[in-house]
Amino acid sequence: MIAIGADHGGYKLKEEIKRYFEEKEIKYKDFGTYNEERTDYPVYAEKVSKAIQDKECDCGILICRSGYGMTVAANKFKGIRAAAILNEESAKYAKADDDINVITLGGDYLSTNESICIIRNWLGTEFKGGRYEERLKMIERIEKDNMR
Repeated sequence: MIAIGADHGGYKLKEEIKRYFEEKEIKYKDFGTYNEERTDYPVYAEKVSKAIQDKECDCGILICRSGYGMTVAANKFKGIRAAAILNEESAKYAKADDDINVITLGGDYLSTNESICIIRNWLGTEFKGGRYEERLKMIERIEKDNMR
């Protein structure tokens, strides 16, 4: 199950991605926003991140104008590894090397087609494990020691 959320700047792209998910029968849960009225991106980063923490969803997609605000907000949640993804290749490496569980997309910079290609690459890539797993354990220790 994929959690998806966007602020007003990412609303249109979120709706296009949802259409793609429906066509491909990919299960998702929409955490808003549900229109283009001005809203604040941390609200949706929190909803999506908590859904992953609570195991309601397996991973997430967040969309704002740049993707960066959502990345910062999502990474404030323990266990969330969010990255702003710029292209198909970065999506592949984000998953393979860092097991990124939340991708953030910039609605002002990515077309629907580019976003769908990014999502396909991210979902279709397996985490490498091994030495990369050791690094994730280091990150978990840093979270434990520093997130209060």
